Parts: sequence; C-alpha cells; structure tokens
Amino acid sequence: MSRPPFTPVIEALPATVPFVGPETIVRQTGRPFRARLGANESGFGPAPSVVAKMRAAAPEVWAYGDAQNHGIRAALAAHLGVGLENVTVGEGIDGLLGLTCRLFLSPGDRVVTSLGAYPTFNYHVAAQGAALATVPYVEDRESLENLLVATREAPTRIVYLANPDNPMGTLWSAEEVSAFIAAIPEETIIVLDEAYCETAPQSAFPAFDTARPNLLRYRTFSKAYGLAGMRVGYAVGHEDVIAGFDRIRNHFGVTRMSQAAALAALEDQIYLAEVVGKIARARETIHAFAADLGLATVPSATNFVAIDCGRDHAYALAILNGLAERGVFVRKPAAPGLDRCIRMSVGPDAELAIAAEALEDTLKALG
Repeated sequence: MSRPPFTPVIEALPATVPFVGPETIVRQTGRPFRARLGANESGFGPAPSVVAKMRAAAPEVWAYGDAQNHGIRAALAAHLGVGLENVTVGEGIDGLLGLTCRLFLSPGDRVVTSLGAYPTFNYHVAAQGAALATVPYVEDRESLENLLVATREAPTRIVYLANPDNPMGTLWSAEEVSAFIAAIPEETIIVLDEAYCETAPQSAFPAFDTARPNLLRYRTFSKAYGLAGMRVGYAVGHEDVIAGFDRIRNHFGVTRMSQAAALAALEDQIYLAEVVGKIARARETIHAFAADLGLATVPSATNFVAIDCGRDHAYALAILNGLAERGVFVRKPAAPGLDRCIRMSVGPDAELAIAAEALEDTLKALG
C-alpha cells in the first residue's frame, strides 16, 4: 500500500531541515564535541534564579501551561512599554515565523529576503508554496536598499530583515531601519527579526510603533537569556495582527516550565547584563585569536563572530570540517560571497581556548 499523498506544495519539497544539529553529527561520527560553538546558544547558561524557578515549577508539569501565556505577555508588555494586546508568545522565533507564513502567505505569493539570511524563514515560506525572491548582501550586511528595491519592483506579501543579522552579525542603526520601514509599501508585511537585540547597541532599535499594522518584530529568550532549550519567543505588533495568531497557534505549545523560566529570566536583568558583558568579552577573544592566526573577522553585534577564512567556500568548508574532527562544532554561511567565512558562537573561556587551539592546528594541517 502506498502512502497517502501530501498536499501538492509539500509533495514538491525535500525532506530536510534548515540546520544539521550537533546531536545529529555526534550520532553520525560517534565523536562528542569538546566545544559547542555552532548554534548561537548561550554557553553561559540561564540565571541561577531561573534555574531555581524551573526546579520549583517541575512538580507542576503534569498540568498544561496557561493557554494565553498571560503572565509572560503581561511582563513583556510592561518591559517594552506596549499593550498586552500587542504581544504574542510562541515556540521560539522559528515557531512564530511559521505561524506568520501561515497567516499571510498563499501559494504563489512573493516574499523578499536576503540571499544567505536566516534559512528557517525560507523553510516556512516554501511550506506555504510562496515564491522567494532574494537580494545579495553588500559588504557583509543585508542591504536595505536592495531589499527595498526588490519589494517595490513587484507586489510583495512579506519582506524579511534581521537586525542584527545572522549569519554575519552586522547591523543597521535605528534611524536607518526606521527609514526602511517607512518606505515599504503598506500592503507588504515587514518581518523584523531582532533575535540578538540584547547583545547589540540599543541605538540599533527603533521605538515600538504598534500602530503600524504591517510591522511585526520578533524577539527571543534563546540567546542572551540562555533558554534556547525552552523554546520561548515573542512577536510585537498591531493588536489586530497579533490577534490573528490566536486563530492558528498551538495554544498549549509553550509549556508551564517554559513560561516560568521566561518570566524569571525577564525579571533578572542584573544577570542579563552580566551575560551581555561576558558575550562582548568573548567576541573580543575570538577576534583576537583569529587575528593572531592571520584571519580577519567581521565586527559583530551578536553572540557569534563570522571569521573570514580568506579564500573560497571550499577552504572555509575544509576549516569547518577540520574543527569538527578536533571536537569543535561551528557552522558556516552557505551563500556565495558569505561562504568564505565560518561562524563561531561565543562561549566560556575554556571552550574558546579549545577552539583557538583547534583552529591553529587545522590551519597548519591545511597549509
């Protein structure tokens, strides 16, 4: 008996995921990693206060979490200076991007993004049968000009911009982003991914304008807050658009423990400031040991650094594979122009020391 057919859109897609996880690589190779520096997680971990709240919440995990995520939404609204009705919470930014594409995209709709930008967004676009139009990076940044031109040259349903950017770590100022937003046609939804907002200068982020119905801003507890494994992200926008998420979201998708952890993390801004300082120092460590080895780096406003390997994709891939053989997990951009780099997440000093030694050994082996 043959399997039931999927929808025509899904039948045309490959069975793949945007990222190969480190656990998958370990299963394939049988070798554990000594330094996990590829997924832009926070190796510094969550605040001790968060761990304590999670322990306290553990006996209650027999119960579903609050389907309205009211506690964390109210706390986020107060923290950001917006209304409760302007915030929705979901299973990380990835989950919210999937819901956004389901809300707004029909087969054949046009979506504009940068070639090499966060691939999970593209994954969700493809699942809706929409058409992806890409524009190149310019000087290792997503080009606001190129995105704007592409959005205006044909009817566009969504335009995606990450600020700061992944995989290069670069950013635009609040004034430049505001001008870009103002120039986008009102019928185009602006997806502004700000996953790394805590690690970047606050001068990069415009004030929240929840009166604009075509702007959605996405943030997460996965990065600086150290809760990648808990899957909590949020989107901020016009109340009528935010209400649309309730039509399709998994209402019990954010667990009771995840809600407790996120609320505790938001309350502990002292620990967040400490971690942001550690992230900044770790970035400088990566810049320094790369320079000592003759490699340039891209200035970063995130919790990772793009290291320019100085040649082409094949050479950068050889370095990535050499690091993996030496127990260091990193990733690399895939798009032409960006693929000369590897991308190394920050982490504790011990892991960065392992990475520095492995990078030196790899470069020597490659000649």
